[in-house]
Amino acid sequence: MNHDSILRPRLVDSEKSIADVSNDICRPIENKASNLWKIGFTLSVIFLGLLGLTLTYTTLNGIGTWGLNKTVQWGWDITNFVFWVGIGHAGTLISAILLLFRQKWRMSINRSAEAMTIFAVMCAAIFPLFHMGRIWVGAYWVLPLPNAFGSLWVNFNSPLLWDVFAITTYFSVSLLFWYLGLIPDIATIRDRATTKGRKFWYNFFSMGWTGSTRTWNRYEVVSLILAGISTPLVLSVHTIVSMDFATSVVPGWHTTIFPPYFVAGAIFSGFGMVLTLLIIARKVMNYEDYITIGHLEAMSKVIMLTGTLVGLAYITEFFIAAYSGVEYEQYAFINRATGPYWWAYWSMMTCNLIAPQVFWFKWARTTPWFIFMLSIVVNIGMWFERFVIIVTSLHREYLPSGWVMYSPTWVEIGIFLGTFGLFFTFFFLFSKFLPMINMSEVKTILKNRE
Repeated sequence: MNHDSILRPRLVDSEKSIADVSNDICRPIENKASNLWKIGFTLSVIFLGLLGLTLTYTTLNGIGTWGLNKTVQWGWDITNFVFWVGIGHAGTLISAILLLFRQKWRMSINRSAEAMTIFAVMCAAIFPLFHMGRIWVGAYWVLPLPNAFGSLWVNFNSPLLWDVFAITTYFSVSLLFWYLGLIPDIATIRDRATTKGRKFWYNFFSMGWTGSTRTWNRYEVVSLILAGISTPLVLSVHTIVSMDFATSVVPGWHTTIFPPYFVAGAIFSGFGMVLTLLIIARKVMNYEDYITIGHLEAMSKVIMLTGTLVGLAYITEFFIAAYSGVEYEQYAFINRATGPYWWAYWSMMTCNLIAPQVFWFKWARTTPWFIFMLSIVVNIGMWFERFVIIVTSLHREYLPSGWVMYSPTWVEIGIFLGTFGLFFTFFFLFSKFLPMINMSEVKTILKNRE
């Protein structure tokens, strides 16, 4: 895809200079916070406070405050864990894989997507940590400290442990990749700073960046190395998350389609969240010249493709269950579509399979308000997907005597809403103190045109 068609002709017609790019992108950082930013940040902090309240209540009273029972031992906790891990996938995909494939249209959106990845993984980590119950005891026995005494070794054959290694590695590499890309832009803000405090802190985080040819060469080499490391992580992280389910013998989980199915779903939901955030940012922060209709259309095409792949996986699951001849497997899928949680299943099908097909029409792919609405639909649908996979597979086990219903308590709902507070609090701080668009890469495009 030609980058001239993505950074649409309006940018060329307006004859923006490199100085104009710096002014436009640094303006929200250098100016006082707008009223909209203050309102959004305040609401986020309120929800963050709700997270602190509900997690404290859970810690003091135990996870009996959640709606889990002897049959449904994973509920909203693991549903939300997989949901947030999935959202974090688009950042690494946009940054790493599209960088290796030299896709120029990633340049205006990669910074925000990378930040979203880091904040989403932080939200995801909350759920398995507190699901351990007494977190101070569980964390002690999970860490290698007791192993030094030869008393305990964790089960290295467990996908739950693979999760720990995969997600911590993913988080570490993504954080390093994001920070490395920020350094040239932080140096630009440092050079423009007018107060001693701002100059000191931006100088500290720019790590002595000089912008010399040698510095740029090393920067580009390290970026490619990190992109090469990150690329297999995009595939491995959610593949390993899927193995939490696929390696079990629970009907509805025990299937080899889960790894590619989960990866496609993660990219699908991740791009949905990127669109939700950037459509608002481009309007509120006046970034229409940088996050263009061409960018929105390209991301809409990715959503259409991955949504179709996810829909194919849904249909394939039913075929495999029918073809297997295993009555328990067949019943699990019939129960999903017609059982007591039918509303969740059909919400998932409508949001994830049917809704994205409207992106076959160019009008749908190039109308920001419509893309924004559909991006929200996509994320709602992907949350329902995780709920359907987990709860409807567990609530009716082999023996009817173990059949129960599950519903979340106010504590679980509060924790989930609170993670949005955590996510958006960090995102608002990021948008105020750091450039949301990669200035150095956008300037490269302008230099290449001259």
